[in-house]
Amino acid sequence: MSDSHPPYGEQQPDPNVTPWSGPPAPPQQGGYPPYGQPPPPPHYGTPLPPAPNTSNKGLIIGLVAGAVVVILAICGAGIGILLAYDDDEPARGTSSTPTLGTGSTPGTGTAPTPGQADPPNDNNNSMTARYSSDLSNVCEGSPILNAAPYSGPAGAKAYTFSNNPDRPTYWSSKYVPSDKSYYAKGSDYQKVSVVGCLRFDEGSQGAPKKCQYKDKDEKQVTVDYVSSRYTLTLYAARTAEKIGDGGTVTAPTNRCPSFISYDKTTMRAYAAPDSGTIEAALDKFLS
Repeated sequence: MSDSHPPYGEQQPDPNVTPWSGPPAPPQQGGYPPYGQPPPPPHYGTPLPPAPNTSNKGLIIGLVAGAVVVILAICGAGIGILLAYDDDEPARGTSSTPTLGTGSTPGTGTAPTPGQADPPNDNNNSMTARYSSDLSNVCEGSPILNAAPYSGPAGAKAYTFSNNPDRPTYWSSKYVPSDKSYYAKGSDYQKVSVVGCLRFDEGSQGAPKKCQYKDKDEKQVTVDYVSSRYTLTLYAARTAEKIGDGGTVTAPTNRCPSFISYDKTTMRAYAAPDSGTIEAALDKFLS
């Protein structure tokens, strides 16, 4: 048995085709070629589709339209505010001058009536206290603007001061018992409505009492301890107007004090006003 071959030059039969099969199927579009057949050559040089053109025209138009809307809104709000302001503006009319009544002239020295408002103050020496010691200026005629108004003895708080015979315009605070209804602490000076002023009576000095002390150098010194009298006058703290008399208060020298302040030039010291007499006078006026 011999193999038969086609003559030279004739087409060789396709080994993938059997006598009972049809012609080979063409390659599928986009897929792989049938088994045993080479893939189709790539299509080089095919131009890509052009990219879509983008434009900023729409964005610009949108921004311009938004800006116009904002400007119109601001203008509308401003007009609304102006209209509202005009509506709220009260109507202006003519005012008439009130009729002034006749009142008491301030500074005449008339004591204020209890419960009555203080008269207007036009005293150039008036002042605002910052410390309790500032109320001593009432004794020199200065109203204390932030003191409590005087509305009568009941419930009134009081301070007392006395001047110095050697320095008449110097005023020092005098003791007030803390168990009294008219007592006020140093920090409560704005609650004080009454100031008692103990003024030295000129020519009331008594015979000096000789008191022996040692100075700072432990040297023995003799001090003339002088008795005298004072006059107690009560004033409204807020107006510096006189509201009462406390009478005479003595400054006795029955015994030499354990501590004394004296003038080194004259070697003289004055006795302080008697605390018991001051207390009795305040009790009588304020209780």
